[in-house]
Amino acid sequence: MSCQICINCHEKYGIDEIIYFCKKCGDILEIKIDLEKVALTIKTGDYKRAPLSVWRYRDFMPIHDATSVVTLGEGGTGLHYSKRLGEILGLTDLWIKNEGENPTGSFKDRGMTVGVTKAVELGASHVICASTGNTSASLAAYAARAGIRCTVLIPSGKIAYGKLSQAMIHGAKVLQVKGNFDEALEFVLKLAEKHRSIYLLNSINPFRIEGQKSLGYEICEQLCSNDAPDRLIVPVGNAGNISAIWKGFKEFYNLDLITKLPKMTGIQAAGSAPIAKAIKSHSSKIIPVAEPETVATAIRIGAPVSWKKAINAINESHGIAETVTDDEILDAQKLLAQIEGIFVEPASAASIAGLRKLVRNGIINKDERVVCVTTGHGLKDPDTAIKMCEKPIEVDAEMSAIEKALGIKTN
Repeated sequence: MSCQICINCHEKYGIDEIIYFCKKCGDILEIKIDLEKVALTIKTGDYKRAPLSVWRYRDFMPIHDATSVVTLGEGGTGLHYSKRLGEILGLTDLWIKNEGENPTGSFKDRGMTVGVTKAVELGASHVICASTGNTSASLAAYAARAGIRCTVLIPSGKIAYGKLSQAMIHGAKVLQVKGNFDEALEFVLKLAEKHRSIYLLNSINPFRIEGQKSLGYEICEQLCSNDAPDRLIVPVGNAGNISAIWKGFKEFYNLDLITKLPKMTGIQAAGSAPIAKAIKSHSSKIIPVAEPETVATAIRIGAPVSWKKAINAINESHGIAETVTDDEILDAQKLLAQIEGIFVEPASAASIAGLRKLVRNGIINKDERVVCVTTGHGLKDPDTAIKMCEKPIEVDAEMSAIEKALGIKTN
């Protein structure tokens, strides 16, 4: 039977119990799906008749059969073979899983469709989150779709306007906290514990992770081998995504739907890298960063809630973690856009920057099948892109002036 289980002491809780931390030891929870039941359900292969999307995998989700899902058509994002970028980096088999193609422009939609569906199933009428941007945008959209109240807490002055505008236009109550993300998260945790009518939907909520694990499922079904890649590279902020994707790969492997597991590789910005530093020092614990700083606002998190899950995913998969500078992130953002035509926000480009560094350092072999996850669309943070690009050239409304600007010789 499916349940919620503590990742530390393994205490079990009901699938319909509203709980965020283990009552016995205080650690975070994850969903344990009844894989035997799933195996029987999917034996016919009927689930493959549905379009590629999060809800193609409804049988893999902890949602009751009678529940109506709250959906905006999330998932089914493109897995793009990146031949030109691969040639530049020295790789023969590089793929980009572009999560910016989701309804609100980020991977968060995968988690929110399941999380908000569960909230409605549990009778919640008010949902809340702390956010550096994408979580607030996504939650606001899905709460609007469900017709329930939404509140988001964001760090004051530390959020890209492309994301803030989404949360506002979808009708969320937006509170700007005079502090960083970690402080905002502390407040929403306390609010959800104190006021049980408010349902928390940060990545500490295990039902969010269930939606995000579908990213791993999709990659396996999109690759021509119908198997996992050799390596999966993903940006790491609050660390829910890397552990969610790993969970998806493991479930497919345990159901004999794939024959191997990938090396999970997490990339953090140098100014906000507690998990990468822990992995590099072979530590089982992180040292939080008091004042995280990076141009990649989506991963500007100094005390990631899901750090233990992320470390477990990296170590269990024999993967690694790496840090990249802001300059490396911005260079990678421009490179991906100009070589492959994929425009992503800075945090997303961290996976490309990390890949570039790891290839250069001889950590990744040129013949590995590598999938880089880009987590959010470039229009989430257009100001950063505009600042680092060549400014438009103003010319007179004359053919000769345009030709001169283009360097075209005329008779």
